[in-house]
Amino acid sequence: VGGLHHLSKAGKLCVPAINVNDSVTKQKFDNLYCCRESILDSLKKTADIMFGGKQVVVCGYGEVGKGCSAALKAMGSVVYVTEIDPICALQACMDGFRLTKLGDVVRQVDMVITCTGNKNVVVREHMDLMKNGCVVCNMGRSNTEIDVSSLRTPELVWQHVRAQVDHIIWPDGRRIVLLAEGRVLNLSSSTVPIYVLSITATTQALALIELFNAPEGRYKQDVYLLPKKLDEYVASLHLHTFDAHLTELTDEQAKYMGLSKNGPFKPSYYR
Repeated sequence: VGGLHHLSKAGKLCVPAINVNDSVTKQKFDNLYCCRESILDSLKKTADIMFGGKQVVVCGYGEVGKGCSAALKAMGSVVYVTEIDPICALQACMDGFRLTKLGDVVRQVDMVITCTGNKNVVVREHMDLMKNGCVVCNMGRSNTEIDVSSLRTPELVWQHVRAQVDHIIWPDGRRIVLLAEGRVLNLSSSTVPIYVLSITATTQALALIELFNAPEGRYKQDVYLLPKKLDEYVASLHLHTFDAHLTELTDEQAKYMGLSKNGPFKPSYYR
């Protein structure tokens, strides 16, 4: 997505694009609810971790970080959060998490989980300070969050334990447990529930249909968000699974709120 925005700003984007990743149905369901379940499944399958009482730092408190933090807290882990955005940081504090800097807690935590989508969030200087047996993994968008290349040096020994699990051993015998070589953990070691895949795939399909059917001139060579009407349609299609029944606005209520009875119910900027 970032690459598309860079191309657009440089005037090099050749076609219109819809940013599905930042649509509400993708963010709230794939990023939040899916990661809330798959982080536990992934850690159990790879490292067979007991979560109760473990100290964990979650780097990033976007939708993925929120899901991971909530799941680990529910299992009895002590969760610290790092964040650059003061709004997300305040959300973490209000949700009961300790906001900190990675360097301040890296010596004491049992797990480090990256969820930022950025690069070099966990670097060699951090890993040199980690306690013996600390588990390091990535739940963000790419394999750039953990500086794995800095671990491929002559003084460190890589011991492949099993699929997706490597021990990195320092000269003094201390080791960290690196999962999936820093790749996205739940995509490497777990499964994405078919229900979540359905939501995401429906969002992607409707975005393509919207671009294909749009009259000439509606979309220029730029990056757009999915129209809220389509976001809400994706959600409504999946309510049947729960035998859920939406309440309908009366004409008077719709007029009072300044809305159409059929939506969209949220402004275009809502995320």
